[in-house]
Order: sequence, then C-alpha cells, then structure tokens
Amino acid sequence: MEPRRILTQILCVFFLTTGRNEGKLDAKSCSGRPALKLDQACLTFHNQLPTGVDVLYTSDYCYKCLYQPLVSVPNGPQNASVVVSTVLTLTLQLQPMGRNTTLCRWSQLYEEAAHYSVWIQESESPINVICYQTVDVSPSNIYFPLLVAALLLALISLLCVLVPYLYRRRCTTKLIKTICHEGPRHAMDDETQGCGDEVNTAQPKPTRLRSLDTFRGFVFILGTSVVLAFTSMQKKGVSRRQLIRKLTWRTVVLILIGFCFINYSPKDGLLSWSWLRIPGVLQRLGFTYFILSLMQTFCGMREIPLSRDRWWDPVQDVVLYWPEWIFIILLETLWLCLTFLLPVPNCPTGYLGAGGIGDNGLYPNCTGGAAGYIDKWLLGDNIYHWPTCKAMYRTTQPFDPEGVLGTINSIVMGFMGMQAGKILIFYRKKDISVLSRFLVWAILLGNSAAVLSKCTRDEGFIPVNKNLWSLSYITCMGCFSFLLLGVMYFVMDIKGWWGGQPFIYPGMNSIFVYVGHSLLGSYFPFSWEMRFVDSHWEKLFQSLWATSLWVLIAFLLYRKKFFLKV
Repeated sequence: MEPRRILTQILCVFFLTTGRNEGKLDAKSCSGRPALKLDQACLTFHNQLPTGVDVLYTSDYCYKCLYQPLVSVPNGPQNASVVVSTVLTLTLQLQPMGRNTTLCRWSQLYEEAAHYSVWIQESESPINVICYQTVDVSPSNIYFPLLVAALLLALISLLCVLVPYLYRRRCTTKLIKTICHEGPRHAMDDETQGCGDEVNTAQPKPTRLRSLDTFRGFVFILGTSVVLAFTSMQKKGVSRRQLIRKLTWRTVVLILIGFCFINYSPKDGLLSWSWLRIPGVLQRLGFTYFILSLMQTFCGMREIPLSRDRWWDPVQDVVLYWPEWIFIILLETLWLCLTFLLPVPNCPTGYLGAGGIGDNGLYPNCTGGAAGYIDKWLLGDNIYHWPTCKAMYRTTQPFDPEGVLGTINSIVMGFMGMQAGKILIFYRKKDISVLSRFLVWAILLGNSAAVLSKCTRDEGFIPVNKNLWSLSYITCMGCFSFLLLGVMYFVMDIKGWWGGQPFIYPGMNSIFVYVGHSLLGSYFPFSWEMRFVDSHWEKLFQSLWATSLWVLIAFLLYRKKFFLKV
C-alpha cells in the first residue's frame, strides 16, 4: 500500500483554474483502446466506491467557465472510458452522483495517443476518497514530425543559398584563370559562353522595398503601402480627382471579391441569402484601404524640413500630420464610447466576454458585448455563425470577427502602418533614423498594450482579443509589426543579406494567392481526404504541400511578371 499512498499524495491536486479549451470533449468510449485521432487521449475511470460519481471538466483557457459534464461512472467496482482533448490543460473534478460535493480535483495537460487510468478509492485518512492516475499506454511524440519538417526546410534553404554561391564562385574562378592565361579578350568571350550573365554582378539596386513585399498581407503593411504608393503618384502630378477615382475603384473591387467569391465555393451550391455573410476579411481590408487612402489624399503630401531649430523637430513627422491624428483620436474615442458606454439589452455595459458558459454562466447571450449587438442590429442574421468561441464557450449567439467595431480599430492599425510609411519616405537616406523611430514606436505601443492588458490574459482594462480587435490587441500587433518590419528592412534593404525568398513571391501577388486558396484550398491537389487520422505526419505534409504549391505558383507568376492588381 505504500507506493499507492505516495502516488495519492503526489497526484491528488486540489486547486481550481479557469480558461478555455479547444472544442468540446468527445465523450465516446475508448475502453477497447481504438486508434485515437489527432490531439486525443483516452481516460478510463475505475470507480471502487459504493456510490456513483460524476466527472466534470473545464479548461485552462475558458475564462471563469462553468464545469461541464464529461462522464458518469456507476457505483463500483465499475469503470467508464472517455476521449479527451490534448490541446490545452484540463481541470477535472469528481463529485458524488447527483451531489455538489468535490471528491477530487486536478489539472493536467494530457498527451496525445496516451491511455490513462484514474482510480477512485476509499481511504482511511481524513480525506475519505483518494484519486490517483496511472499511464497504461505511453503517449506519442507529437514534436517529431515538426522536427523532421524543420530539418528538411533548413536543408532546402541551405541548398538554395549554397548552389548559387558555388555557381558564382565557379564562374569567378574560371574568369580569373582565363584572364591570367589567355588575356582579357578571350577571357570575356569564354566567360560569356560558360557562365552567361552571371559575370555582370554590378546590377542596379532595386527601387522597391523588398521588406515591404515580403511582409505584405497584414493591415499594418496596407497602411504603409498606401503612403508609399500615393506619395509616388502625387509627386508624379496625379490629380486629387484621379486619386479618388482610383481608390474608389479599388475599394469596390476588393469588397466585391470578398462578397461574391470568398462567401461562395462550388461545394456550397446555389447562393442563398439565408446564409450569405456580409462582412468578411476583404470587405474589411477594402473599407480600411478606402479611409486610409482618403486621409493620404487630402492630408498626406507634406514635406518634412529636416531642421533642428524647433523643439518639436524630433517628432515633426507626427506634428505635421496633426489633422490625421485628430481624426484617428476621434475614431478611437468613438470605439471606446460604443464599446464601454453603449447599453446592451440583458448584458452588463462594457462587457467584452464570450458569453455562453464563461463568466460563471451569468451572461450566456452577451457574446461580444456591444460589438456583437451592433452587428446584429445593422446586419441581422447575415453575420458569422461559427465564431471561434462557439465550441469553447458553448455560445449560441452569432458573432462576426470582421464586424463594424473591429473595422474601426482596423483603420487605427492601418494608420500605424501609415506612420511607418512616412518614416520610410522622409528618412529614407538616414537608415539609423528609420530604425530608431521604428524602435521608439514599438516601445510606445508595446508599453500601451502592457498597461491596457495589465500583462495578463483576461484581467486587464482591455484584454488582448483578436476577435474584437480590441485596443490592446492593435497596440500589441503594432509593436511587433514595427519590430519585424525594422528587422526585415535592416536585413533586406540596408544590408542586402536576404532577398525575401520565398515569401516575397506570394507577397507580390497576395490577392491572387488569398482568393485562389479560399476557392481551391479544399480541392485536390491542395488537399485530400486523409487516411492516417491518428498521426500528425499526413496533416503536416498536406499543409506544407499546399503552401509549397501556392509559393510555386506565385514564383511562376513572378517570373512571368504577372501581378494581380485591383
């Protein structure tokens, strides 16, 4: 009995955590030890008590969530098996059947493909019930496929660097030998025949920012691109009327692409208003682009005098654009007022939670707070019915992550990118100034995110929430965007150590790749019905294969100089 007592003392952990889990647990039996699917483990509860027990669960990421029933085990000696998720840490609680008394409670991150036994027994100690756990089947190593894939990608990257280097080295060596033995004229002829144009290494420096094309795809870079593109057109003498016509056309095209194509695929059948979703990613990008472009058209063309006679010269790239800043401050004030002051029926004012079983189940129909209420009021049922919180929080209300309030902060996020574009334009010959300003902006935004969220996941003034596009989320993402763009600008555009391959190819055809993947991503050869559902190998291979195909397609389009522009 001594080993059992030691296990009991170690494994009976009595504390309660709160959080979210990745989806509902599958309560099907695994007593026969079938092949488990991805991210699953099997728990078998052995009840040796004279009364039945109920097993409840919650998860580390479900904020203040109510415990949910997992399985019931009859009075012993009986057992029951259940499949559980291995994505996040689970907190399990055992209580007598039909009673609200806790017998045992523990938290654990279960490992994939493992089989566990949980033993529930009587004890002579003051704690009259003991629970301990054993491992019947060892878990699989879920990181091994990732390690193999990382090594293969590293090998491919090394070959992509070494092969051109060795080829240039061979050409250079051959040229030197030919010059030494046969003279300059014959050397040039021979090198032209042997190595082609590789000898001419003095090529003009590209005018495009490679870091921008490589980083393209985010809202932040949309703002940077607006500043660079519109400044170039304004310097070329393009009139304001022409700019407005261009930005309006592009906005309409982006919204129509998102509305007509991303909503629909051949497997959905005929288009129906009953399930048509009005908001969307491209719709949000199109509207954000429209507002940012109008700001740049009417307020953006200002030359910054690089003088040092005024106290505000170090921040003149901000001060000279005061009309834009006033507009952005008013816009963010509108977001704050609507989010925290708008009354929402049957919900607390300023609620930012997921509803459902979260917050102790007090606000089940308040998903998204004011953001969800405004979307339902404006758009009715034509919004997203499967938000990420649905499985996690058992929500019943639809919520659109590309809704109205989130689009306001999307514009603010794009404005941060516009500030990066202004820095690149007016300090383009002063690389130290560009990098230092990027760093200052990253520090300011990062500190703002830390204060707003109190450096916590759920307890801050405004938690970091991507679905809501909260203020802390955009300041956090703005911080990392400035840092990443600064690093890429230094490595690619200043030092020239990296050309951005292969990310630069889909970056220069981002709309084509995004729309193509949305329409064809679920069809062969980009995906197929997997046969080995109990392993990460095929899933990982499918994802890498599809990504490689789109990169290859983007590369071929790049070689053909085809770039889809709207």
